[in-house]
Amino acid sequence: MPTYPLISADDVKSLIGQKNVIIFDASSHLPNADRNAEDEFIAGHLPGAMRFDINTIALPDAEFPHTMPTAPLFQRHMQLKGVSKDSHVLIYDDSAIFTSARAWFMFRYFGHDKVQIIDGGLKAWKAAGGDVEAGEESPISRGDFIAQDPIQNEGLLSVHAMKKLVSHDLDQRNRTILDARSADRFYGRVPEPRQGLASGHMPGAVNIPFTDLLDRETGLMKPIDDLKDVFKDVDPSKGIVTSCGSGVTACALILGLNLIGRHDVALYDGSWTEWGSREDCPISV
Repeated sequence: MPTYPLISADDVKSLIGQKNVIIFDASSHLPNADRNAEDEFIAGHLPGAMRFDINTIALPDAEFPHTMPTAPLFQRHMQLKGVSKDSHVLIYDDSAIFTSARAWFMFRYFGHDKVQIIDGGLKAWKAAGGDVEAGEESPISRGDFIAQDPIQNEGLLSVHAMKKLVSHDLDQRNRTILDARSADRFYGRVPEPRQGLASGHMPGAVNIPFTDLLDRETGLMKPIDDLKDVFKDVDPSKGIVTSCGSGVTACALILGLNLIGRHDVALYDGSWTEWGSREDCPISV
């Protein structure tokens, strides 16, 4: 049974310093955010935390940002970070785009179930009176983490699979497409933050901004009943595939769906960065 996806900041306090606990700061920011996650980490992070950079722990030289790495590559990165097969991995962020959900998804995708997101991230940790430390991450002994090869896993869909899905009429599709971007981006009312992308959305997609899952004041995930209400119009008889700008906030939707018991969910990793850059991908506004 996979570990419950969330853990409170208060509950994390008793886990700090335990031998099998690995804490990651997975903060990352949009290109137009004028913030530097590395500098912010050095300025202050949870005690013993290490960086989980979604742009580094990715397929090198890929056409699109933070593309999912191969199992051997992810395994190597995690072993160098000290992660072992029995590690209890805790992930947080201080990012407007909830990047800890992406790191959580990656661990789950490669078969490591003992992974949790610190609900509310760094803000919640500080609000709970948690200590922070400055400086770069400390050296750590190599771990024995093993990444399972998800070659048969349908948890990640390609642009070719998405084009095939979109080619069918809505009532003939076996998955519902959920888009985690803001409504303004979904409906093409504002330009995309990455240059060179068309505006709009995939035909038949449903817009559920990832921010709808979070309490606006605290940044905590909403209670389960409220999350169920967010997804109330999603057809329970079909699977789901999530998309967003570049495969990050789509993982927040996967997290929210997981919390309400929906596990038949895949990620379109290329998301709008791929779809909106291709002339052969149909677009609605």
